[in-house]
Order: sequence, then structure tokens, then C-alpha cells
Amino acid sequence: MLTILYTFGILVWIVFLLDGFIGLRKIDALETEEGLEIGPLLSVIVAARNEESHIKSSVRSQLKQTYKNVEWILVNDRSTDATGLMMEELQTEDQRISVIHIEELPDGWLGKNNALYRGFLQTSGKWLLFTDADVRFEREAFAKALHYFEKHELDHLTTAPNLSAKKFWLKSFVAFFLFGFSYFKRPWAANNPKSKIGTGIGAFNLVSKEAYTSFGTHKKVKMRPDDDLQLGMRMKQAGYRQRIVTALRLIEVEWYGSLQEAFVGLEKNTFAGLHYRISMVFFAIFGVFITNVLPFITIFSSDKIVSLLSLGVILLSGIHYVIVIRKMTVFSPVMFLVLPVTALLFIYSIIRASWLTYKRGGIMWRGTLYKLSELREKE
Repeated sequence: MLTILYTFGILVWIVFLLDGFIGLRKIDALETEEGLEIGPLLSVIVAARNEESHIKSSVRSQLKQTYKNVEWILVNDRSTDATGLMMEELQTEDQRISVIHIEELPDGWLGKNNALYRGFLQTSGKWLLFTDADVRFEREAFAKALHYFEKHELDHLTTAPNLSAKKFWLKSFVAFFLFGFSYFKRPWAANNPKSKIGTGIGAFNLVSKEAYTSFGTHKKVKMRPDDDLQLGMRMKQAGYRQRIVTALRLIEVEWYGSLQEAFVGLEKNTFAGLHYRISMVFFAIFGVFITNVLPFITIFSSDKIVSLLSLGVILLSGIHYVIVIRKMTVFSPVMFLVLPVTALLFIYSIIRASWLTYKRGGIMWRGTLYKLSELREKE
């Protein structure tokens, strides 16, 4: 049985590897792009709920941008800390900043999605940038992104930032997440105009207002906890011109502060990413275990064929891991050595998120419970 399973697995990994090798080469690095100095108005929408520890440093990094024709719409989404007050203070520092305070969440919306939509309604720019309240930008980030956007005549541009992490196990978990995301979602396919596969990253979703409006705005994804990904996927499926680039030296976000925070944070979108289906949960767990855990055990099998096939699976997955990590992160590929451990941690996060979603009857996100029945209805 293992012989058949691993033989099939090797064939699958060869396909993944070829696809990834070709696809990743087509993802440009934004750092090499020229900067746009003068151009139309860019509207930046930042939605924040209880982000008092990040909001000022994030917005101030944006205010230093070399591209100056920018307005900011800061949306305080029902914060219970000092986020709203800090936004007001930022507004006094720069007249290009406007602040919106949301007191109540309307029915049929997730909080962040509603906040981004409300922010959009106040914009005046030709371009819209949706970003998070904990993202830090180098001075030329906007200018380079806008030049790339114009040069390629895009409707949507998303960038992969540097997902910074301080602790080793958190780094390894982030690396594994990106590794798994790469072959599950194939983000590089967004750069193929003939492909219907799209992507989006919450740290940086840049769209033309014309395309965003004609697409249907965040109303199209108003009950999706993975709104950033879904916005990009659905815009690409609708035929809009899209690209993904890396910006590892220009944009940085601390995805989570600890491994426990990562587990909690993934509660909101893990089950959504598996389409709210138990069958997909089992498939994901089985797939991760068979490909990223079991071969590290059976390589010590007394059956030499099984041992050699296990080695083949490990080597192929290792090559794929290295090219993904070197392209999409600043981490060391050496973390592949603890891959089976981080794979088990990832399996735990899937089980935990799925179980809590069922136990609660929905997802808990930023202090609000969204019922599973409503989420599925809007799927």
C-alpha cells in the first residue's frame, strides 16, 4: 500500500515541482521596479479594530512615501481600545487623512469587510489600496507598486510582504504555511492572463477604482473571512488583469507574535479555506500527514523499496520547499529539517480551527461571532 501511495506521491511532487519552478520565476520582485513620481490620486483604506499597538507606526511609515499624491481613509471598526483616538491624532498630523468611526455592524457583513467598503465610499482616488493596520512600508513602496501597476496595465496588484517572525517555531510555522499555500493555491497562476486562478494578500491589495466598482466591490465577499484572497480570486475569475509580486524589502508585517496567536488567528479562515466541508478537512489532514510527516518515519523502514520511495518524496518536497522559501520569504531554507514537526503543528491548527468553528456554531473574529449557517449561505 505504501509503495503505491509513495509512487503516486512522487509523480505528484514532480508535477508540483515543475509547476512551482516555472511559476515562481514569473513572480517579479518589486524592489527592482522604477518609482512613479507624479500620477493620479491614490486612496489608501486602512481598517482597524483594536490595533492601538500598530496603527501609528504603520500609518506614519505610509506618510513618508516618495509618492505624494495620496489620501488616507482610516476606518475604526468598533474598537474598544485607543485605536480611534490614535487615528484622530494622526489626522491632526496630516491633512490628507480622514477618519471614519463605525459603531455598529450591519447584518450580513463581516466587520473588516464592511469597514473596507465604508472606507471605499469616502475615496476620491483613481487607485485604491486596501491594507492592514499592522503593515510597515519602506519609502518607495507605493511609487514602485504604482509604476508596475501602470506599466502592466493592471486592474489588481497584490504583493507578498516579508512575514516577519521572531521565534524559531513561529518562523518554521509561517514557512510551512507559505509552502503549503504555494502548491494548494498556486498564486503564480495569477500572472498568467489565460488562467482563472487569482490571489490576494491583505497587506497590499491595489486595485483601480473603475475595476473594483464594476466588479461589485467588497459586497461580493462581504461574508468571507478570507476577504483578501477572495477579492483577488474572484476578480481574476471575472476577467480582470491581475499580477502578484514580492516586496520582501519594501513591505513588512508581523503576521503573528507567537505560535499561539497564529493558532487563534487561523481560526477565522481555516475552515473557510476548506469551503466549510468536513470532507475537505479530512482530505487536508490526510494530505499533509502523508506527504510531510509519514515519509520521515518510513524512511527508516526495513523494506528497502519503501525506504527509497520515502527518500524520494522527502527530496522532491525539500526542493520545492527551498525554492518557495527562497522566493517568498527571507527565512533560511534549513528549516526544512523540522518540516514534519511543523506539519504536525499545522494539522493541529486545522483540527483546532474546525472543531472550534463547529463548537461555537461559527467563527469568532475580533470579538464578534459570525454564525456558520450565515457563512455557508453566503459561500
